[in-house]
Amino acid sequence: MRHSKVVLEDGSFFHGFSFGFEQGVSGEVVFNTGMVGYPESFTDPSYKGQILALTYPLIGNYGVPEKSIRGGLEENFESEKIQISGLIVDEFSRNAFHWGSKKTLQAWLVENKIPAICGIDTRALTKKLREKGVMLGKIMIDGDLDFHDPNKENLVAEVSEKKIIEYGNGKKRVVLVDTGAKNNIIRCLLKRDIKVIRVPWDYDFTSLDYDGVMLSNGPGDPKMCIATINNIRKAMQIGKPIFGICLGNQLLALAAGADTYKLKYGHRSQNQPCMMQGTKRCFITSQNHGFAVDEKTLPKDWEPFFTNLNDGTNEGIKHKTKPFFSVQFHPEANPGPVDTEFLFDDFVRLL
Repeated sequence: MRHSKVVLEDGSFFHGFSFGFEQGVSGEVVFNTGMVGYPESFTDPSYKGQILALTYPLIGNYGVPEKSIRGGLEENFESEKIQISGLIVDEFSRNAFHWGSKKTLQAWLVENKIPAICGIDTRALTKKLREKGVMLGKIMIDGDLDFHDPNKENLVAEVSEKKIIEYGNGKKRVVLVDTGAKNNIIRCLLKRDIKVIRVPWDYDFTSLDYDGVMLSNGPGDPKMCIATINNIRKAMQIGKPIFGICLGNQLLALAAGADTYKLKYGHRSQNQPCMMQGTKRCFITSQNHGFAVDEKTLPKDWEPFFTNLNDGTNEGIKHKTKPFFSVQFHPEANPGPVDTEFLFDDFVRLL
């Protein structure tokens, strides 16, 4: 393995060894504290433009499952390819020990041309990101690179499908606004006998025949998605049920007239506790986001739906009288707990 290093925009650096595709990369360095689920996380489009540091000390021991298409969807991953720009770990497993593994983590990364570095003190790196906030960084092998800020780009336009795709044959029709949708959102709807009409992020879906709207997760700054926000406003005037997830929560809030802001270091884990507003019910949730809704800016006809018990940030909103609601966490999981999958049932009952 060749010597390489992680360099952060504050001038700090961490020495390690390259074990992925041998090429430098620049992006936003973020961390995830999950213990398992790296195949799902790496293929989550919400990570577009980011260099991901995993805090669990050993990664790759159960390998990577095979590519398998079922019903038009990749069965074992959350999109068709790895979405992260680069990977930072302490130790990686050269071998895979799992009956369903078809290749090693290293082989998968090289195949997808994803740079990766091991031998990094990820605890020290994570503490720095928590104290100073997420920052730009780069994995360097040969030569130097400029720092690149992915949040200045419309990342949603890069990960969204470019054409309309339909799934299933259910009687109820749901438009999925694809701003970087994870496959398991579609699976959760299909499991409930819903016909899913997946449309590009900027497509005006309001003229379609549909019973409800699903706003997907996705990467980057929600304020980049002006076309999506305008289409959501039109859909709200129509009045049919709307359910948003992650970026979809932020887009629904912006369409309603509220504001969003960038979190210091975001929420990326599988154990975030969220309290349902007006109850004592706490749910453990899977999360992956760097922006949040400023609930103090919610219009008077909207109210908070969930609150993060770690830092008090908003984790969902809902309209007081109309069938519009959204959550900041991932009820579809993959990876993480499925405690909040019942929200799909709530949405379907509104259709």
